[in-house]
Amino acid sequence: MCHTAINALGGSSESKAFRGGLIPMQNWYAPSLTSDKEAGLGDWSIADISDYLKSGVSHRGAVYGPMAEVVHNSLQYLTDADTRAMSVYLKSLAEGSPPDAATSPVPAAEGSLLLSLGETVYSAHCASCHGAEGRGMPPNYPPLASNQSIQMQSAVNPIRMVLNGGYPPGTTANPMPYGMPPFAQSLSDDEVAAVVTYIRSAWGNHGSAISARQANELRLAPLD
Repeated sequence: MCHTAINALGGSSESKAFRGGLIPMQNWYAPSLTSDKEAGLGDWSIADISDYLKSGVSHRGAVYGPMAEVVHNSLQYLTDADTRAMSVYLKSLAEGSPPDAATSPVPAAEGSLLLSLGETVYSAHCASCHGAEGRGMPPNYPPLASNQSIQMQSAVNPIRMVLNGGYPPGTTANPMPYGMPPFAQSLSDDEVAAVVTYIRSAWGNHGSAISARQANELRLAPLD
């Protein structure tokens, strides 16, 4: 179960069901389905959840990584009634937002330089699709402003998307998905850290800063 953390032996705790965790050996973070600060769907409409599950895209976001495989190989073939039933259930799991997790802000001077570099990288490589204000062009290019997946305590997924890019799955409802190119070959670890930090803190987002070391660790990690 991807959205429940497992131990080294593959076991999981019922008390931590659906509370998210790093997927072992895949280098992706499966967010909590119970917290609206992660992937909790309490403020999503049933229609948006259903679109997300069946087509891989919605006006609230798009699926990538292991979830794209789930949609492509399985969920797109569900009936509309089944997808709606799943959506109602997933929406019911949301328990609201827990207290803000502690962040580790960089010193003011260093943070200003980091955000300045991040804004420069964003303007050059990201704004043409996601917009200068991070609003995106849903459903083709997801919004980054007020996007829970950008602001989670774990920054693994946005770092991986910047480094490796990705496409939502091709589905019957969305046969020619728009995707994101990889930037691992053109951006340094410092630039990756800066632009991810920028999108995690711009436009009212509240994610903490990340380091070049974190970017480098995921650059060197296996893709699968």
